[in-house]
Amino acid sequence: MLNGKKIVVGVTGGIAIYKVVDLVSKLRKQGAEVRVVMTEHAAKFVSPLLFAEISGHKCAVSMWDGRDEFTVEHIALANWGDLFLVAPATANILAKMACGLADDLLSTVLLAAPCPIIVCPAMNTGMYENAATQENLNVLRRRGISVMEPASGELACGTSGAGRLPEVTEIIAYLERFLAKREGDMRGLKVLVTAAGTREPIDPVRFVGNRSSGKMGYSVARQALLRGADVTLVTGPSALTPPPYAKVIPVETTKQMLDACLKEYPDVDIVIKAAAVADFKPRSVADQKIKKINPEEGMTIAMDQNPDILKTLGGMKKQQFLVGFAAETQNLLENAANKVKKKNLDMIVANDVSLKGAGFNTDTNIVKFLYPDGTVEALELLSKDMVASILLDRVMEKRKK
Repeated sequence: MLNGKKIVVGVTGGIAIYKVVDLVSKLRKQGAEVRVVMTEHAAKFVSPLLFAEISGHKCAVSMWDGRDEFTVEHIALANWGDLFLVAPATANILAKMACGLADDLLSTVLLAAPCPIIVCPAMNTGMYENAATQENLNVLRRRGISVMEPASGELACGTSGAGRLPEVTEIIAYLERFLAKREGDMRGLKVLVTAAGTREPIDPVRFVGNRSSGKMGYSVARQALLRGADVTLVTGPSALTPPPYAKVIPVETTKQMLDACLKEYPDVDIVIKAAAVADFKPRSVADQKIKKINPEEGMTIAMDQNPDILKTLGGMKKQQFLVGFAAETQNLLENAANKVKKKNLDMIVANDVSLKGAGFNTDTNIVKFLYPDGTVEALELLSKDMVASILLDRVMEKRKK
């Protein structure tokens, strides 16, 4: 979402300015074009020359630096950007914006800017929680300016509380989500994604499970969010960090995943079942840890079949576009095609997990898309993020037909 975007970054005089240096650098690496407008107080912390070098453009500070389009002709700079980000946004600049003051270059450009504006407040906790600052923020929200809430923690002044500028990765995620909700081709759609494996307990410390890491499902959720969808991620145990702005429902067993899906299912538009669900569960679960026994005797665990989540959802399908996954080790196309028919799917993603680069815990995948009409589309070895992106392309194409 950031590639090709023109972003004006307004920088004010706060200690958190050091994070904005990194932010500008990372925005450019993601393909954004960035121009920086600094207050004179900000220039006391960081040289405008540093921002100029990192952004690739002259850094504007004063109305009177010289007669070019980014100083005296401030309207040109205001009209240049697709997005205006103020970070760190001090109590002072927030007060100016709320009152409509234009007494320096940054406040003047902000007042003239027609593009969306986002502010990232960063200041002492007492200043942030002060009624005047909170009222100013409320005024800005009512005017349509977006406010990214500050983080909490230890501040440079030695106090602890709300007022920290969020980390650079969090700010970038916020910008991506902001743009996705305005421009993404999936905005307004509700997507349900399942990910990772389910676990069926044997006793309080052991379980029956599989090797699924959740990477494929998490990639699907992340790509859907970047395209503006509202995403609910029902996930089994995973070491992965869920993507920002997803509604996350953690589960452990297949029954828990089924219950979570059924609760969300009536209101969603797209379901992508990427989880590796345990097909069987122990018939009985021991209340206490099962102790070691005579090795010669071994141990037998009676297993019962778990409910088929995908088939259940297929039988209830109304407006939902339902996508399944088939992880196989043999007869890939035959098994996947059978699942499409038996489970009333709109599409299935099949992969042979025995292939190098396509198994569990990898960052890549080799998949085939199968459809109810019998057509098959084969993808080469790709990153799971790329597979997820192409998958969503196909879902959107098929939904329009």
